[in-house]
Amino acid sequence: MTNSIPAWVDGVLTPVEKLDVHVRGLRHKAVSVFVFHEDEILIQRRALEKYHTPGLWANTCCTHPHWDESPEDCALRRLNEELGLQIDTCEYRGQLEYRADVGNALIEHEVVDAYVAHLPERPKLIPNPEEVMDTQWVNYSDLTRDVAASPEEYTPWIKIYLSDFAEQIFTQSERAATVDTSSTLA
Repeated sequence: MTNSIPAWVDGVLTPVEKLDVHVRGLRHKAVSVFVFHEDEILIQRRALEKYHTPGLWANTCCTHPHWDESPEDCALRRLNEELGLQIDTCEYRGQLEYRADVGNALIEHEVVDAYVAHLPERPKLIPNPEEVMDTQWVNYSDLTRDVAASPEEYTPWIKIYLSDFAEQIFTQSERAATVDTSSTLA
């Protein structure tokens, strides 16, 4: 099962094929990362080839760990695979759980290990076109304002993170970023 992810079946963590997990709405392990440079968060627009939520904006990186892969190792691996970001470590912000319809009769029911990384310089990104069609740096205030104004442009999970888990994922200073009127979202 090369495309399997850890999911709970009858209360037992089991490797299950990724698409089957989403078709059945099984509760499964996931990882989400928000990368900051100064007061801006890197968000990505999902590639049109993705089997769910194509073309929608999401956090920096969201993925599923391999069987027996630690959440932090998964986060660091996928930042490199999706965006060409080579980061040594990220800060664990806790575990959260959500369930959301992601379209096409698919359900995300994720137990998410959330991470944040702060970079001293804005990195050169090398987005993988099979994963990412665009990126944008935006401060927290602009992001929350745009998600409220244009929710159809964002994945369900980023909307849930911002509405239900912001205090867990982001520090007060990360949430306090001032509105930058020169910032625009695509």
